[in-house]
Amino acid sequence: MIPVTIKELKNVNAFSELPDEHLQWVIDRSEYDEIEDGGLVAKYGDPADSMWVLLEGKVSFYMNINGQQVFYFTFENDGITGGVGGLMPYSRMKTMPGYAYAVGSVKRLKLHKDHFAELEHLNPDFIQKLIGYMTERAKYFATTKLQHEKVNALGNLAAGIAHELNNPAAAINRFSNELAKRLNRNYELTEDLVKCNLSPEHIKSIKALVSNKEIESVNKPKLTASQRIQKEEEMEEWLENNNVTDRQAAETFSEFGFSTEEFENLLSGVDKSAVNCLVPWLENLISSKRIIEDLTDASNRIYFLVAAIKSHVHMDRTNEMQCTNIHKDLENALTLLGFKLRGKNITVTKNFSEDSVEVPAYVGELNQVWTNLIDNAIFAVPQNGNLTIETVFDKKNLKVSIIDNGPGIPKDIMSRIFDPFFTTKKVGEGTGIGLDIVNRIIKHHKGEIKVNSVPGRTEFAVYLPLVQSDESKSELK
Repeated sequence: MIPVTIKELKNVNAFSELPDEHLQWVIDRSEYDEIEDGGLVAKYGDPADSMWVLLEGKVSFYMNINGQQVFYFTFENDGITGGVGGLMPYSRMKTMPGYAYAVGSVKRLKLHKDHFAELEHLNPDFIQKLIGYMTERAKYFATTKLQHEKVNALGNLAAGIAHELNNPAAAINRFSNELAKRLNRNYELTEDLVKCNLSPEHIKSIKALVSNKEIESVNKPKLTASQRIQKEEEMEEWLENNNVTDRQAAETFSEFGFSTEEFENLLSGVDKSAVNCLVPWLENLISSKRIIEDLTDASNRIYFLVAAIKSHVHMDRTNEMQCTNIHKDLENALTLLGFKLRGKNITVTKNFSEDSVEVPAYVGELNQVWTNLIDNAIFAVPQNGNLTIETVFDKKNLKVSIIDNGPGIPKDIMSRIFDPFFTTKKVGEGTGIGLDIVNRIIKHHKGEIKVNSVPGRTEFAVYLPLVQSDESKSELK
């Protein structure tokens, strides 16, 4: 005999309007159990074959995501779940997708799915009510899943950006320490140089030669590995013939573009003993200048990355529609996803229109579109793959194409890719916004997105009007 009364079952929200004979019918066909606080109510992978009815207590549900238990929802006797859980009529759930635990002392009934058809015949309206609870539960789960994906995606993106920032920051620290050593050493080398009685004219000629080399290096093609080794060996041999044994100097001078003939001219009229003073001093000077250039490059990388982040997230700007340079926005998205592009060694081809027309947009929203589409393309392409971004302007519209050489989108899912919450990725692998939101953002801009996919070539083409009507300035719903 189940120790449950009609009155107790009637206190459950979902069952509150059922007649007594129907409530008794449920009691007669259900199993009753009690679970202590913290006890396991449902286990991941177990068959989902019963609807359970909460008579007392609450149940917290944790979704199994890549082997981790992630909190999703708490079932209780309220207006959201109606005090029912587990398998519902017309549900396609076969096994439990996670773990459920008792919160407080739980008392419940379990009605096996074999009774669902008879229950529907007994009270069709009640079945519809249960389906309503199931639908609301599904919406809540889908929303929670989306939120988790966004958080995971944001975490991955933040980790990638942190890595991007860490590399130049570490380089700056390393370069600054080396430069400090070089500057300290410069006092000693300058003192030795003064003792060699080099004239001011000679110092000026050295400065002029170094300046000319810096100018030449801008357009001068880089040497191949074999050419560089040959130059170093020639320079090292010349230094040894002048009683200077310094492999580092040979590397520095040859890399800077000095030839042995230029050194011969530089030292003409100078005592041979001065070479031992001049070479270390000049090597230290050139190396210091190179370190300063490297410091500038590293700091510029940080500056441009931070600028890309600020522009991408639309900081310090309003949420109103504004004109934006699409090419710059695309470049920013590529910068933010640079760590993923390098991870797969992807070749990026940018075929940007020469007509750099600004487009009216909700910039923060539209940047999500570019990030999502490029991220999807990165996910799709193989190692050493290719990604092409094209822009075309006409009198009325802008077309932006994101093209990858991945395997293509299977025909059986092509019709579903813009469905809410649909994804083929694991949690955290995508941007967390989904193609349905991409589609909604584009529609918010009175635009259109089209997809053309075959193995080896997938193109997402976004069409945006160059002039927006006042109606398009309503909020995204």
